[in-house]
Amino acid sequence: MSGFEFATTHRVLVEAGAAGRLPQLCQDLGASHVMLVTDPGIRSTPLLGPVEESFRSAAMPLTIYDQVSADPADRIVLEAAEQAANAGADLVIGFGGGSSMDVAKLVALLSHPQASQSLADIYGVGLATGPRLPLVQVPTTAGTGSEVTPVAIVTTGETTKAGVVAPSLLPDLAVLDAELTLGLPPHVTAATGVDAMVHAIEAYTSAHKKNPYSDMLAREALRLLGGNLVTAVKDGSNLAAREACLLGAMMAGQAFANAPVAAVHALAYPLGGHFHIPHGLSNSLVLPEVMRFNVREAAPLYAQLAPILSNRLFADHEDGAGILIAALEKLIEEVGLPTRLRDAGVTEESLETLASDAMLQQRLLVNNPREVTEADALAIYKAVF
Repeated sequence: MSGFEFATTHRVLVEAGAAGRLPQLCQDLGASHVMLVTDPGIRSTPLLGPVEESFRSAAMPLTIYDQVSADPADRIVLEAAEQAANAGADLVIGFGGGSSMDVAKLVALLSHPQASQSLADIYGVGLATGPRLPLVQVPTTAGTGSEVTPVAIVTTGETTKAGVVAPSLLPDLAVLDAELTLGLPPHVTAATGVDAMVHAIEAYTSAHKKNPYSDMLAREALRLLGGNLVTAVKDGSNLAAREACLLGAMMAGQAFANAPVAAVHALAYPLGGHFHIPHGLSNSLVLPEVMRFNVREAAPLYAQLAPILSNRLFADHEDGAGILIAALEKLIEEVGLPTRLRDAGVTEESLETLASDAMLQQRLLVNNPREVTEADALAIYKAVF
């Protein structure tokens, strides 16, 4: 075994109803004025009301920024950071899906009183070096794992995305409260759940930094999600299934934060950029075909994962890989997600552009177990179309 390093969020709290204790949890981190970052969808639900009331009862000032959009633009990050700085916030909460949590990470960095870097300065790996405010993440979907990753993704142009990757973006506390995910719409539950499964699979097969710790988490994440996602989609009030998916998504996040994702994500990003397809659905659409492409190099690893979803052992690697892919395709169908690009609004004439844009994601493609050329990417898109 070669040496490796593993890093994750400093503290994790898994507890139904824990969101009601946020004021005390924030006080424990030294906060006196909290900035909460969320989106209009969350704002329109009953989820925030009890949180706001708990802060009022604790006499702790709470400022809310609720304009985060899917695939958030750099403008949103800067606007939220300015609001936090003007309010004098000394702790940031990300409350919602991956977009809200990603924005919260950058707000905590950019609104620190000693912040000296601009957002444009820190796109890339390891470029964010300044201090940040204390950071608490509260996911309301079981998917992105952003609560335990040092990554924030920002839309920087019409169709392009950039990532900020730095150890300082790892939160101080992740609060996994499954009650916040009850009643989440089935299509959102499905897409975010498959997204988390992609994280586990790509971490397990990553060409770089794969390690025994990330492998362990990826396997357990796949078991929790594979065994509970269909139930969570079909019965939105099943707290046990919701909590299992939330925990699985976090474990998958811990895995890929240390053994990074690859071609599935690289080919998914242009779908979001050009057609505004939600990230989880973008991953789901290309997952089976990317896995078929990878079988030549990754069959032994896929065969190791196959028993988790099929309850069978496989002596033949390619047989096991095929069973894993078939099991995932069956699950995607069971949870009601579209399986063809055309059914998600993608046009055939865009496929060459999508393939070209996928090649810009070299940060991800280098982690794939098999090299991906532009011609390969185009062939995959065509096969999925």
